[in-house]
Amino acid sequence: MKKLIPLSLIAISSLYAAEITLEPISVETTVLTEVSKNAQVSADLSQALSASVPSIDMNRRSAIANDIYIRGQKRDNISVEVDGTKTCGACPNRMDPPVSHVLASQIEDVEVIEGPYDVETFGTLSGGVKITTKKPTKETHGEVNLGYGSFNYVKIGASANGGNDTVRVLVSATSETSDQYKDGNGDTMSEQVINNALANPTDSGAQGAQYKDTQMKAFSKKSIMAKAFVSVSDNQELRLSATLNRSDDILYPNSKMDALYDDSNIFSVEYDVNNLSDSYENLNIQAYKSTVDHPMVTDYRKSSMMMGNIKSWLTTDMLGLKVKNSFNIIGHELLVGLDASERKWDGSYYKNDTLMMNPTSGAAKKSIDDSITTNMAIFTKLNKSFGDLNVAIGARVDSTEITNGGALQNNDYTGINANVMTTYNLNKENKVFLGFGQATRVPDARELYFTSSMGSHVGTDTLEQTTNQEIDLGYELHNESLSLKLKAFYSNLSDYIYIKKGVSTNAFENIDATIYGAEIASSVYATDEVTVDMGISYKVGEKSEALAGQTNTNLADIAPLRGNIIANWEYMNNSNASFEIQASDKWDSIDSENGEQELDSWAVVNLKVKHAVSKNFDFTVGVNNLFNETYAVSNTYADLTLLTAGTGDVMLLNETGRYIYTNFNFKF
Repeated sequence: MKKLIPLSLIAISSLYAAEITLEPISVETTVLTEVSKNAQVSADLSQALSASVPSIDMNRRSAIANDIYIRGQKRDNISVEVDGTKTCGACPNRMDPPVSHVLASQIEDVEVIEGPYDVETFGTLSGGVKITTKKPTKETHGEVNLGYGSFNYVKIGASANGGNDTVRVLVSATSETSDQYKDGNGDTMSEQVINNALANPTDSGAQGAQYKDTQMKAFSKKSIMAKAFVSVSDNQELRLSATLNRSDDILYPNSKMDALYDDSNIFSVEYDVNNLSDSYENLNIQAYKSTVDHPMVTDYRKSSMMMGNIKSWLTTDMLGLKVKNSFNIIGHELLVGLDASERKWDGSYYKNDTLMMNPTSGAAKKSIDDSITTNMAIFTKLNKSFGDLNVAIGARVDSTEITNGGALQNNDYTGINANVMTTYNLNKENKVFLGFGQATRVPDARELYFTSSMGSHVGTDTLEQTTNQEIDLGYELHNESLSLKLKAFYSNLSDYIYIKKGVSTNAFENIDATIYGAEIASSVYATDEVTVDMGISYKVGEKSEALAGQTNTNLADIAPLRGNIIANWEYMNNSNASFEIQASDKWDSIDSENGEQELDSWAVVNLKVKHAVSKNFDFTVGVNNLFNETYAVSNTYADLTLLTAGTGDVMLLNETGRYIYTNFNFKF
């Protein structure tokens, strides 16, 4: 039965290959435009996404480089692409999530895929993020951006753009630094760690986790992006791009380690050809390479004074090649593509900058031992309109091999992914949609092979790949006074990869689970100047049965009812003011046996004014968390290695308290 649905979809795809028109359908995605113009608090993309898309929640790890969930799914259950390049982090504890390797100030738009409806990208199990950065233009212009905020946050950014009919070039650079933020209680990040130690005087881990220098900065981050687009002929273009990120001394308060630095590079070469023949519309070939260098250290903690400086140093790099072909057959389009990638992931332990050795075998202590994940895939996308009914079909077949340099088991996986999305236009303003999809994702090297510094094999090298079978349905309304999207989904997860708290060997296991919920996004155009935007999401996650020796069937990472409402007022050209309320219900449906704890409900108020002095200069003034509330948005599932609180719980990390910021933007 599991193979029947995807095989049927592939068969349907073949039948309609000569008739279906391929056009983008937006009902299964959310697109954010002008991201760089609107994300002015910081360059952290996770914060901008979680504030704008109901289905996305942020996982707070630090003052920068935070992670995201889509419908309660994170890590390898969602995919991230930057301009078509697959990006991954090196840290098994998610200190460098993929969305942290590009800055909001570099981004033009972001497409958020909700559900298993992306066959072009490897590993889109339950959702994905496709990031498009700014493109070079022929017009010569530049921009300087200065940002200042509470806790000595300083951002300096600049970009230059220009060219001619043959060559167009873009260069963008940004620098950010910040002291530690304070929560609503007035506690800095290091003081939150001190409070945890004071509350647990007999917990040696809590005591040793305190910072030696409680006043050190929270992070320093620099990034540069360069692009060159070359018109080889009227219908052919060569596109070159490079994005380099350099982050230093990033503090992760409720983790046991901090990042000494986090360096990432994304390189891409793309060749695009249009109108090869009457039926061959487009050929796009892209090769890319992404690398991450990420050492985690205890150097800044008091534990290093007693146990020495411990370093867990990991690197990852990915090579990829994607070929996409668009054909026009009898007035309709067919997309067929090939996707190939190879990810290498390696990590070792050091003490006082000396490689740690296993006293028994004499070999180096490795966290991940030269793991290589090689994927080959073919995919197709088709679309057909039958009057007011539009049917979109996609399919992908993956072959994946995962190896390691040690004695653990190597694995091979075959995945069949397919989906159908139907949209019926009731009239010009109303439409309904219904989608069915299946997607798979393979275990990553951390889940298969990770070994602790004490030598315990935490990973489980016999894991099966996860399969998501999902149904999505909804309704959309668009007219001059109202925009409304209602979505509901039901996701059945087979062999879902889950970690069991307190297990030192083979901690990961496959379980069956379900996630279901609903999302609402709406904009009310009250007048030509006043718009009210609203978003709300609710989801439930359940295991089919409790883990062995446990009784709890709640699935971890499933945030409660959350939403926001924003009133926007445009009082002159390119000037506006906004009033926002963000709120969350109490988080009490938790997996307490695997590290989660109840979180209080919360509500915060944000204000912002953006004023255009002229077409070349504007400034923004805003305040987030106006009433200085103390709250936490992220729970403490054992999938992350966090500080214990000595009572069986894990240290929560509070959100930022009242935050005042301003941003100056100069164009020339």
